[in-house]
Amino acid sequence: MTKVHPNASSGGCEAAALTVWRKSLLFHGDGFTVFDAKGNLVFRVDNYASGSKGEIVLMEADGKPLLTIRRKKLSLGEHWLIYQGEEVANPRFAVKKQVNLISSRSVVHVTSCSSRAKSCLAYEVEGSYSRRCCAVYDDGRRQLAQIKRKEPVGGVAFGADVFRLIVEPGFDATLAMAIVILLDQMFGSRGSLLRV
Repeated sequence: MTKVHPNASSGGCEAAALTVWRKSLLFHGDGFTVFDAKGNLVFRVDNYASGSKGEIVLMEADGKPLLTIRRKKLSLGEHWLIYQGEEVANPRFAVKKQVNLISSRSVVHVTSCSSRAKSCLAYEVEGSYSRRCCAVYDDGRRQLAQIKRKEPVGGVAFGADVFRLIVEPGFDATLAMAIVILLDQMFGSRGSLLRV
């Protein structure tokens, strides 16, 4: 069987190459399984189709909650909040799907919500998630993360459910994966992880 994770080494000053598999570790679940360059499980998302509480929890390999993603109630359009761990107050980030009233390359806008932040962090996501070809940029147009198709291994091509997430040094891989989850919610062809 072909491995879905890469067989490359990743140093501290290099971009982290993660392999994202749109598959839960649970038999009857829906979610994501994420491997690092050595094939170690890094993140997972396991949602049951019938048991969703209107939230998605990004976990470490051992199941410890890292971030909880919730759709913002009573908002127009696609507006989501990202919380630390399983907190229900004080979101860390707000994520909004861009509505193109005028020509814009951005499909998603991410802003920090933390009052502790010295300055407001803002990120834009550009490209096409459905084609697994998009990137996250900071307000200085520096690329921080990239989603791209997984290259074939031994002549075996992977479908859209296996792809790469490249995270540049200094950018939080946990936030990058949360952005992937939200892109899947907004633009995924298989439907939402949440049954809201």
